[in-house]
Amino acid sequence: MGNRGLKLRSAGVILALSALVAGCSSIKDHRGYIVDQTLVDTVQPGVDNRESVEKTLGRPTFESQFGNKDWYYVSQTVKTPAFRKPRTDQQVVLRVQFDDKGNVLDVQRRGMEQVARVGPNGDETPTLGRHRSLLEDLFGNIGSVGAGGMGGSAQTSGPGPNGS
Repeated sequence: MGNRGLKLRSAGVILALSALVAGCSSIKDHRGYIVDQTLVDTVQPGVDNRESVEKTLGRPTFESQFGNKDWYYVSQTVKTPAFRKPRTDQQVVLRVQFDDKGNVLDVQRRGMEQVARVGPNGDETPTLGRHRSLLEDLFGNIGSVGAGGMGGSAQTSGPGPNGS
């Protein structure tokens, strides 16, 4: 019984450690367009147009709202380590530029150099002006309604708001 109990105990410890390690692994998640480089290489400036690009690459992730109506295909791989916030691991942005007639001018590919890492500045946003407490915000305007200089005049020529 002693040898068997030792084997069961060691198997239990190994099982618990493997479950612990599996729970601490990071998760990889793909978001957006799946880039097929062979299909991207078939899109040629001066040959293709909006219709042929849509048939080859599919609908874009988004279309620019201002200026030329360029198409963007966005692909991201995001890693989420255990107990941490997700971070972009890989990113590809394909930009297909069109001329006024809808013909392809250029196909550009951008990567992680376009990702901006923004770190917040503490728990509050610094602002200009006076720092007021919650009570000052709630009760600060009491007594200021109807005070002089607020757009009304002491002399009115009639009962209505326009003096009539």
